[in-house]
Amino acid sequence: AAPALAFAPAGSQRTPVHMEAVRSDVAAAALGAAALFAPVAAFAGDVESGATIFAGNCAACHAGGNNVIAAEKTLRKEALDSYLAGGRSEKSVMTQVTNGKNAMPAFGGRLSDEEIGDV
Repeated sequence: AAPALAFAPAGSQRTPVHMEAVRSDVAAAALGAAALFAPVAAFAGDVESGATIFAGNCAACHAGGNNVIAAEKTLRKEALDSYLAGGRSEKSVMTQVTNGKNAMPAFGGRLSDEEIGDV
């Protein structure tokens, strides 16, 4: 089957996706986002759990610390200080994730307080 695929029209050929690289990118984005949120000391959340939760709930809009809905409202320090109600603090992030705001949905009904803290 593989040799025949080489002769298929370009539109029907698929580029292989290396899921290990995708998982690594998502985990790196989650860890980077967590680092951006921490003003001085790290939060008490579980980093591995946070990376998994971020990948399943946040990465569709916030992969790489970006924002596909509102490009200026990234997860970067300057953007959080500017756009996040209350500035870049654990409490402000947890409030935003729990309650949502504007185009961001509320995750309070989907995730526990502990899971939100892990992210």
